[in-house]
Amino acid sequence: MRAPKLLLQVAFALTVAADACAASEPVPLPQLVTIPAGPFLRGSDRAERETAYALDEAAYGHQVTRRQRWYESEYPRAALDLDAYQITVTSITNSQYRAFVRATGHRVPDVDAAVWQSYGLIHPYDRIRRHAWADGEVPPGREDHPVVLVSRADARAYAAWLSRRTGGRWRLPWEAEWEKAVRGTDGRTFPWGDAFRPDLLNSHDSGPFDTLPVGPFPAGAGPSGLLDGTGQVFEWTRSEAANGRAVVKGGSWDDKGCGVCRPAARDQTHPDRVPAGPGAALTPSGCQASRKRDMGYRLVGIIYLAACWMI
Repeated sequence: MRAPKLLLQVAFALTVAADACAASEPVPLPQLVTIPAGPFLRGSDRAERETAYALDEAAYGHQVTRRQRWYESEYPRAALDLDAYQITVTSITNSQYRAFVRATGHRVPDVDAAVWQSYGLIHPYDRIRRHAWADGEVPPGREDHPVVLVSRADARAYAAWLSRRTGGRWRLPWEAEWEKAVRGTDGRTFPWGDAFRPDLLNSHDSGPFDTLPVGPFPAGAGPSGLLDGTGQVFEWTRSEAANGRAVVKGGSWDDKGCGVCRPAARDQTHPDRVPAGPGAALTPSGCQASRKRDMGYRLVGIIYLAACWMI
């Protein structure tokens, strides 16, 4: 009797999706790539971490990442078996996020000066304004750039909305899902192989010191065809480190040397930040949401056929 029950579940999901389509404008649907079930080599060994420190030292002329042991929290290299899943080929774009904002009234990607200063970053506030939305609109010419200045809560809200609108299931990836999708199964250091190639990603080594439209380096894709897994923007995952911080992956356009851009690297940030200043956007925990100029996200998705989608 399992088959009839499954058919009823699928029929119900399609009905929900059809009702959503009839009630609203088409949804720009992120493109997905399928990651087959099976094991992959996760993490790094001592040799890879030493390579990462050496890349940073050559790029920056100092040993800060080595002294601060940036890469010592990486998982030891070992095989990990995962079920099959689908993940977006690129990070979510401004134009895709705009449909969510217009439909729900969700806050636009931005951060005020006081909140930005509370992050304790070296970058001045005026340098982030090119990424901020004004009057509810995407910055001109950045429709196909990754959406940034979004918190993990914002990313989850978008995924929940997309699930409701499509009748599918969308969520942030677990760290292991993200890593397998980016690097493949053979434990390579970068998506394209073991040697760092600044011409195959958007980093501060040879990039414009800014985001680019998604997918600008097809030759830098990993074995799955996933794009922008290194450089471009850090990406939220649903995983947390032992200290309660959120794990973010991939490095960004303002990194160089790019030890941190390796798929095995594990950067961390507060999903919520405290204390919250006057006028700051609060999360349900009462904390200030973390929104940065070089942090976006991609999603794991399970989709069904629906006529209102735009691909």
